[in-house]
Amino acid sequence: MSVVELQQQVPSGLASTLDRPPPYPQHRQSPASLGQRLPEELVSGLTLYWMASSEVDQKFLGRLARAVEQDNPLLSSMLFKILGLSLNLAEQLVAVKKQRKPTPVTSPLFLRRILHILWLSREGLVMLQQYVIPMVGNYVELKVLAYKLRASFHHIFVLFHNSPSVSTIGSWTPEAISAAFAPIYKDGHGLLGVDGDPISRSSSVQPTHALEGGPVGPPPGFETQVALLPPSFLLPEKDYLPTAQQYFQEAMDLADQLLWGSHSLRLSVKTEYAAFLYECVHDPESSRQLAKKTVSEVYDATEGMDDDMFRDACELVTVLGKMMRRGLGTASSTAKGKRVQVTPATPPIATTLPGMENAI
Repeated sequence: MSVVELQQQVPSGLASTLDRPPPYPQHRQSPASLGQRLPEELVSGLTLYWMASSEVDQKFLGRLARAVEQDNPLLSSMLFKILGLSLNLAEQLVAVKKQRKPTPVTSPLFLRRILHILWLSREGLVMLQQYVIPMVGNYVELKVLAYKLRASFHHIFVLFHNSPSVSTIGSWTPEAISAAFAPIYKDGHGLLGVDGDPISRSSSVQPTHALEGGPVGPPPGFETQVALLPPSFLLPEKDYLPTAQQYFQEAMDLADQLLWGSHSLRLSVKTEYAAFLYECVHDPESSRQLAKKTVSEVYDATEGMDDDMFRDACELVTVLGKMMRRGLGTASSTAKGKRVQVTPATPPIATTLPGMENAI
């Protein structure tokens, strides 16, 4: 399919705004200038744009793992492991998004899921750096994918565990730490956290004897003191933002050099980097300019693509179209709350031409 068909799938109204923009500025605004957004909004933005990008990455992980299975079984095995980890990570991010709480920052289950996300990202990065990146060799798509995944894992580090934090979702205050490792208790419905978050459900079949069944715990005096372990036991507390930006830039350079403009993997790199600029760097203008420039490059591409890549490209172009307008608001939201005075139109006064006063 040609790229002309791809243009027909883009929402109306985008084609008129796809003129070539100047290079986006390399600056960062302070989070205070943009206002502190709610954790739910950050998680929703992360899951929306990250999931659209990760679905493409997962397809390439499975496809490339199968392609190199005969030549490099170890590399294939690690790619399959990273694929499974990526699926688990996506599930955890969706679970965090669905957990709508008035104060999610103090929810034990919410914070434990964040720790799980950090752990999965750390393990994925270790496998990627030790077993995949050194063996990418001359694999074109695999090289771009590996460098993109390295930036993606650091994107999660920045959002959830950066010091200084870029959002309220990554602020590990003493209250948040104590809430994350708060003890759990059991009631008639199963295991519940201190704020009522369901951890698991007990079986409906109850033991018939007092000595049968039940959870097995450590002997007295040997309980695990998890409350003494801060989140830094998973990752050191530091500023991951410069490293993440560098990795995203390297992945973008590789994608620009090795892939054509409408390649879905190239669009995946640009989509997540645009989300990173908006959520972590707090530079919405650069994010919108990058999204706009990427869609323009898709229109300029002349290479063909198969049906699967065509569908992925359509989805990512649609997401990029939303990112082009992200943070701008609409005319209706601007006028919301204001009373608009509507003056009725005055009907025009009919006039007669000279000499036509009596046309009959």
